[in-house]
This record gives sequence, structure tokens and C-alpha cells, in this order.
Amino acid sequence: MNEQEKFWSKSFGDKYTKRQPVKTLLKSNIVFFSKVLKKYYIKSLIELGANNGSNIIAIKKIKKKLKNLVAVEINKNACKNLEKISNLEVINKSIVNLKINKKFDLVLLKGVLIHINPKQLKSVYEKISNLSSKYILFAEYYNPYPVKITYRGKKNKLFKRDFAGEFIEKYKKFKIIDYGF
Repeated sequence: MNEQEKFWSKSFGDKYTKRQPVKTLLKSNIVFFSKVLKKYYIKSLIELGANNGSNIIAIKKIKKKLKNLVAVEINKNACKNLEKISNLEVINKSIVNLKINKKFDLVLLKGVLIHINPKQLKSVYEKISNLSSKYILFAEYYNPYPVKITYRGKKNKLFKRDFAGEFIEKYKKFKIIDYGF
């Protein structure tokens, strides 16, 4: 387990989950995902770095026909919250060590790649590519070039870069169909 994985799987990750209650995020997530997903039909979804499930709960309210929902989360306490959500497979694992041979209509990443060790992004991008049968939604902090940001006084815990641009450059079978800026 690397430095970033230890950080998020332990007490700091627990505190983050408590600071981000589902009820607080639900309304804004419903608005966000209603706009982003309104044109797209999806039956299956995997969220990498799902935390307490606020994204998936919002999407379930919008896309009621979703059948195959999987949440991947490194923090055990966040997973306990996720397990309370019905019709949801919860995998308590690091994205870096994730092994799934399924494909999903939508692979969702919202505020998780920013916390992945940059040395492991290449393998994470490959996993994302392998998991997607249709769409990938990157909702990450953006910077045109890689930078490290001090996060709540901690170094090497937050990284900004052009995640989608890097991904598209490497995986030519994907194309950008919408952009949020």
C-alpha cells in the first residue's frame, strides 16, 4: 500500500467521510448529474473512489433503470455506509489493486484521481479503459500541467493535472463527447 492509499484508508479518510455527509451533497449532486447524464442511456455503473455513496445515490434518483451498480472504495468505514444502499455491490479495495473483468456503461471518477499517486496513474488509466463499455466521466480538479497541492496541511496527497486529456491521448478508442468548462 502506498503513501496515498494508507492516508485515505485510515483515520484521515474516516474524518473526510464524516465531513462529507450524503445529505449535504445530495442536492448538488442531483443537479450536477441531471445535467451531465441527461442525454445518455446507461444500465450499469462503476464508481471508483465512491466514498459514502453520495454520487451513486444521486445517480440512482435520476437513472432509475440502473441495474448493475458497483462502488469501489478504499476506506472501510465509508464502505459500511455504502453497504446500506440497496442493489449495490461494494468493493473495499484500492483502485490500484482492483481486479474486475466486467464492463460498465459508465465509469465514474469524481474527486478521486486527484489523490492517486502520479506514478500509478498509467495503470489506473488502463483499468478505467478496461472497465468502460461506453462512457467515462472524469470530474476532477484540472490543471494544464501536473502540480502537487498541499491538502489540509498535508503534502503529496493532492495532485492536479489534465486527467481526461492524458487518458484520451493514450486511449484513442475514446473521444470527448462533452466538456464541463
